[in-house]
Amino acid sequence: MSLRIVFMGTPEFAVPSLAEIIANSYDVVRVYTKPPRASGRGKKITKSPVHQFAEIMGIPVEIPEKFNECEVLDELEALEADVCCVVAYGQILPKRALESTKYGCLNLHASLLPRWRGAAPIHRAIMAGDEQTGVQIQKMKESLDTGDILLSELIKIKDTDTTGSLFQSVSRIGASMWPRVLGAIEREGLSPHKQEGKPTYAHKIKKTESRINWDLPAVIIDRHIRGLSPFPGAWCKINGERVKIHMSKYENFKNLENVQPGTVIEEGLLIACKENAVRLVEVQPAGKSKMNVREFLKGRKVPLNTELK
Repeated sequence: MSLRIVFMGTPEFAVPSLAEIIANSYDVVRVYTKPPRASGRGKKITKSPVHQFAEIMGIPVEIPEKFNECEVLDELEALEADVCCVVAYGQILPKRALESTKYGCLNLHASLLPRWRGAAPIHRAIMAGDEQTGVQIQKMKESLDTGDILLSELIKIKDTDTTGSLFQSVSRIGASMWPRVLGAIEREGLSPHKQEGKPTYAHKIKKTESRINWDLPAVIIDRHIRGLSPFPGAWCKINGERVKIHMSKYENFKNLENVQPGTVIEEGLLIACKENAVRLVEVQPAGKSKMNVREFLKGRKVPLNTELK
């Protein structure tokens, strides 16, 4: 008999996991997601990507504002599900919810725990210069991201990766892991293991982190730009115009004596840093779409020795 599944998730990142679970003929009896929110320039009330997909698939959806209300927990327990699969839900689950199903709640996390516990593991891995990250499914506990590991996959971080590109890889690979874990549950063949090593924490990205500080080494600035791309987006001011930088490239450039960090030192927006330089590749002026630097420079004069702020 197929496992009865409760799925909890909200953003586009979680949709492939739900689709993969359904495609493998598991009985998804209920989907929980965050309530519709105002989004876009028109502030139109919009259902989450998981909500929209669940409705297309004909699965009942619950949208509780808070998960610690007795009525919400009563309804969850009444489903008598076997397991709860959680992917970027965005709500803290109380102990009663974690114990509401036969096999508990399992969470897909985008790092190799205990490294980068918390809200922004992909951003932080790129910004820290990690050479690899991973995807893990863990058994959830009350304390954040501390549960036993059920399955892991390693992912190499390339020097061209952004948070956006890595999100796509993690979402796809993570989705493919669910049938293996759920199959192991059916066979009673799970072999969980404790997390090992010193924890690090992937704190939520603050808006104050987004502005580029050119008085840092180029390697750090490049990671900063790629780690915040496409959201929330690293930015600077070019001739007084606020511009998001979506993609950059580190360049070894030694002849920087007496050059102020943030200065344009070569055509095509090669920018001096405290050490070496960063070439801007993709940018987005305020109110415009993302574009390559060649398009950006059409109609804009950014001559050599211009200082970015």
